[in-house]
Amino acid sequence: MKRFYDTELATFRSQLILMGEKVIERIRLALRALAESDTEIARRVIASDDEIDRLELAIDNEAMRFMNLRAPIATELRLVIVGMKASRDLERAGDEATGIAKRALRLAAEPPILTNDDEDAVHLRQMAAVALEMLREALDCLHDSENNDKAIDIVRRDKVVDKLNKRLYRALTARAAANPAEVNRAIELMFISKSLERIADHATNIAEEMVYLAQAKDIRHAGKQG
Repeated sequence: MKRFYDTELATFRSQLILMGEKVIERIRLALRALAESDTEIARRVIASDDEIDRLELAIDNEAMRFMNLRAPIATELRLVIVGMKASRDLERAGDEATGIAKRALRLAAEPPILTNDDEDAVHLRQMAAVALEMLREALDCLHDSENNDKAIDIVRRDKVVDKLNKRLYRALTARAAANPAEVNRAIELMFISKSLERIADHATNIAEEMVYLAQAKDIRHAGKQG
């Protein structure tokens, strides 16, 4: 039997998904600004940061209002708590998009140290693709919180991004050591790589919360083993 205010929870979930869509778009634009040295796009991403912050506050306020007024049962309470945690992860992923855009803005004024077919550039693009895919699928799990297989797969793929980040860090460190003129640009790319690794971490956090929502089971550590 549906509860009278199930529509409020549906709206709450929709707000989360809207926030996630906007964050994904900001990350895509930030990466495009980086790839194309497009300062206008980079500035647009930076300017849109406040919109994500407002959505997070609106979701938190709605969650608190629901808990205070509706005396939610266990499954509803899990949804509200998980939603608040997910919005925090989405906001932080949005912050990483801002960081990438700011670094893209600085790098646009310098000659690139990576060419399109450079192995390190390929790894950076691969890392961006995996991190974005993980966040996209984490958002899909918000649509369908019963899809635990997809959520667990997201958690497992976090290791792929971690390995790529470490590989890029070593490669960029070697480049900087071999050519001191490239140090600043290499450092900027290291931070971009770290931002992508953090985006994957936030996607992983959301996926773990989706398993908790469906099963009341905490896999935050067990899910990363093996």
